[in-house]
Amino acid sequence: MDVGNLFAYDGSTESSTEELIEELLDGGPFELERIVSTGQTTPVGQWYDQERDEWVVLLSGAARLVFEDEAEPIEMRPGDYVNIEAHRRHRVEWTDPTRPTVWLALHYRAGAAIGSENH
Repeated sequence: MDVGNLFAYDGSTESSTEELIEELLDGGPFELERIVSTGQTTPVGQWYDQERDEWVVLLSGAARLVFEDEAEPIEMRPGDYVNIEAHRRHRVEWTDPTRPTVWLALHYRAGAAIGSENH
């Protein structure tokens, strides 16, 4: 049994350029991660171009996402979520440097069978 707290954070990335990324579940066709950002952003000129779809929800803090094919960034506050299709280029333009920004990210393959439909 795994037990934890999504908001627990020891301050380990506050002076780092790297976010804290923790795998919570790996279910074959999907992976669930907790990400803690403390002011980190995607380096200028770099884009994420992922092999799998990603559904991400912001639990605390604040962030701004930019998509290569969109003129305006997406402002994210607690409770906001976005589904990012595979290979849709995006970047994290800003995360709140004054408090931890906690994300849940579900990486999956669209149409992948997770379980049997017969219960």
